[in-house]
Amino acid sequence: MTIRVVLAEDQALVREGLVTILRTDADIDVVGAAADGLEAIELVTAHRPDVALLDVRMPRCDGLQATRRIAADVPGTRVLVLTTFGQDEVLFEALQAGAAGFLLKDTRPEDLLAAVHAVAAGESRLDPSVTAAVVAHVRKHGVRSAVHPIDRLTAREREVLILIARGLSNAEVAEELVLSTGTVKTHVASLLAKLGARDRVQAVIAAFESGLVPS
Repeated sequence: MTIRVVLAEDQALVREGLVTILRTDADIDVVGAAADGLEAIELVTAHRPDVALLDVRMPRCDGLQATRRIAADVPGTRVLVLTTFGQDEVLFEALQAGAAGFLLKDTRPEDLLAAVHAVAAGESRLDPSVTAAVVAHVRKHGVRSAVHPIDRLTAREREVLILIARGLSNAEVAEELVLSTGTVKTHVASLLAKLGARDRVQAVIAAFESGLVPS
């Protein structure tokens, strides 16, 4: 299945480089490339792509604002945020705004392509350094309630969530736990429902907040 992507990056040279990388994958079709956030929203609204790859810092409308608009108006499009830095406030806002993943611009081309595929398949993708920053932010600002939703998970669901928090895909979790990919998907769907999480990113944040995943 072809993955349709809209890309938004205000620096022309970087934008063209990203388009070139994405087009090396026969299963990815770049249907639009924007120079700012407003143009990105217009392209996403017009093309309804599977994935929107957005830079955080853009003129007229930044990546955070664009993410919120896309998540609200075009929920079928999953947002992957790309930036040159890993400041916890910015990335946490992006994830809270509805982003399905967050990558740094020094990510290797093959990892960028893998992230696009993962996000399009309904998974999340966080750069390891980004995950560390999320942990730091949650530890600083998060407060655990007396009865945390994490307590509702079965032992197996906790195992799956811990591996997801480590950045593993469904296939990698399946290999680690010696399960079928279908079984892992069932566990993921169940733990998301129990946690009231919109997606895997929110589930990972809950894992950090609850202390299930130590910092």
